[in-house]
Amino acid sequence: MSQQSPPPPPPPPSPGRSPRGSGLGGRDSLPRWTIWVLGGVVLAFLFLGPSLMTSTDRDEIDYSEMLTRVQQDEVSEITWNNNDGSITGKLDDGTEFSTNGPLEPAEDDRALFREHDVKLEFTSPQGSWIEALLPLLIPVALFVGIFWLMQRRAQSQMGGIMSIGRSRAKTYSTERPGTTFADVAGYDGVKQEIREVVDFLKYPERFAEIGARIPKGVLLVGPPGTGKTLIARAVAGEAGVPFLSVTGSDFMEMFVGVGASRVRDLFQNARKLGRAIIFVDEIDSIGRKRGAGLGGGHDEREQTLNQMLSEMDGFEATEGIVMMAATNRPDILDPALLRPGRFDRQVVVPLPEIDERRAILDVHCKSKRLAPDVDLDVVARGTPGMSGADLANLVNEAALFAVRSGSDVIRRKDFEEARDRVLMGQRRDSMALSDAEKEVIAYHEAGHAVCAAVLPNADPVHKVTILPIGMALGVTQQLPVDEKHIYRQDYIEDSLVVRMGGRCAEELVFGVISTGANNDLVGSTELARKMVSEWGMSDRVGPMAWGSSGQVFLGEDLIHTRDYSDETARVIDEEVSRILSEQEDKCRDTLRQHRKGLDLVARALLEHETIDGAEVNRLIKVGANGDAGGPEPTGNGGEVAATVPGRDGIEIGPDRGPDAPAAPAPPPGQALAGPHPPFPPPPAPPT
Repeated sequence: MSQQSPPPPPPPPSPGRSPRGSGLGGRDSLPRWTIWVLGGVVLAFLFLGPSLMTSTDRDEIDYSEMLTRVQQDEVSEITWNNNDGSITGKLDDGTEFSTNGPLEPAEDDRALFREHDVKLEFTSPQGSWIEALLPLLIPVALFVGIFWLMQRRAQSQMGGIMSIGRSRAKTYSTERPGTTFADVAGYDGVKQEIREVVDFLKYPERFAEIGARIPKGVLLVGPPGTGKTLIARAVAGEAGVPFLSVTGSDFMEMFVGVGASRVRDLFQNARKLGRAIIFVDEIDSIGRKRGAGLGGGHDEREQTLNQMLSEMDGFEATEGIVMMAATNRPDILDPALLRPGRFDRQVVVPLPEIDERRAILDVHCKSKRLAPDVDLDVVARGTPGMSGADLANLVNEAALFAVRSGSDVIRRKDFEEARDRVLMGQRRDSMALSDAEKEVIAYHEAGHAVCAAVLPNADPVHKVTILPIGMALGVTQQLPVDEKHIYRQDYIEDSLVVRMGGRCAEELVFGVISTGANNDLVGSTELARKMVSEWGMSDRVGPMAWGSSGQVFLGEDLIHTRDYSDETARVIDEEVSRILSEQEDKCRDTLRQHRKGLDLVARALLEHETIDGAEVNRLIKVGANGDAGGPEPTGNGGEVAATVPGRDGIEIGPDRGPDAPAAPAPPPGQALAGPHPPFPPPPAPPT
């Protein structure tokens, strides 16, 4: 399952705005800064208006030039402003002029004006009442403005406290195009199962006529990254109804009762919208079993859950409100939440199969430039156990590798390196290994590869390398021909032999063993113990299953008691030891029988550092027959590894196998990683 990047979901409306962007708080309202701009324009008009309105076109001249023109009998009248010393006048030809002088004319100037018959008039103009009041109004306005801002801030803080109980759900309206089932790659069965919800929201009268009732709640269950949230958005997009999205953590707050208040507000908003979908992501954060957990229950979370249970029982299905939720831990949800009438339908969203992975890759590669040697069928076949998010990350990593290498297209090699980077970690080119260490690692990986190639029930070898990657000093990768959902006992036993291949090869060639088999032994012991205590593959223990002790998560698991006797525990330990010893002996016999092939594979690794599965099979055949002619041995239970014309072996495969250090696949997976340094300690084996 996957999601297309474009188009993104429509953004939710801001708080306080109407859904359609109209009204006082909508898009048509003026911004707040408009008031301040208008106020500034008014003040500027009050200050500059009088001077602008009284200004006329006059010639600007100097004071000395005015006196000269008076002496030349060109000036007829002068008006003298006693306030600022500004002078205006008129010439004999009617031209007006203006100049600046002293506040009062000197006695010589007065005599000059009288001598030349210039009409002299003194004025002391008074300002308007606005100019007189402005010095008094400005301090008052500043005081009122500061008081108003303080009151507004206090109201906003009080409003924030009073609105803490409001729902934080994001509402996606139907005005913009959203996600549909066309954006969800694969999972036809899941989409068919939830299509009833879409039909109910589109045509509710069809269900009402026959008396059918749509499930009030639909719980999407699946591993992380499988697209549960995307499916919920697609349901809303197909139905054409508003979609309210909220996470479980949004209900929790430091104040008591806030979670329950937000639940009430969420359902009230949904009722106002009429037909709508409420989607709660990660509902296990508030829907855990009540009264469970370390240190007792969580009262605030339990009150929030109680309110949600009450609200789900409070509205009828005919209201057109459908509750959807997603979780990857359905085992910890409260039974009251899962009963009929609430979340009465569970839709499992599993990891995608090979056909679904191919469809997901098509979606993510739609905007990518791929080289002709890239076969997405092979990529999909080589990524079992990957979710839609993992595949999206794989394609992106391949694109990054292509850019890093300077290529303008994504090549098969880029997908190979991206797969190794995602599953095993970054290659440690800076690690310097001595020649003796390289030889030990080469024989260790050669032991894994030879056992995987010749055993009838083991998965085919894809690639072997002695380059340090992640926490592994070398890696042997296996690729299953077909996806397996159940594992037979002979397959698991051959997986144990393959795990033992590295340790036995070191012992056979060098006579001593190293710490490189640490992770191999941890995984083998755990796998053998599961065979005895959980899968009933021991004759002495019989068809009984004893659960393994996991981490404390719920209250009832706090005190874990062993439900079998000490004698049974001793028998289990003896059977585990017997199984491991038998498979180790079988591994030694296999490597002794193919000793020449072991030497050839190790020598090829020392020379080339990385070889593919076809080369491993050819070298084993050379060691057995002495020539490279004829067909290559198939081995692997008669399964023939699929190849692509023009390429050697299989391009891409997962590091999911018997001793993969971090593979989440089932116990007998499909990759070998080792030898490993003793520190840090290896992760827990897969379950």
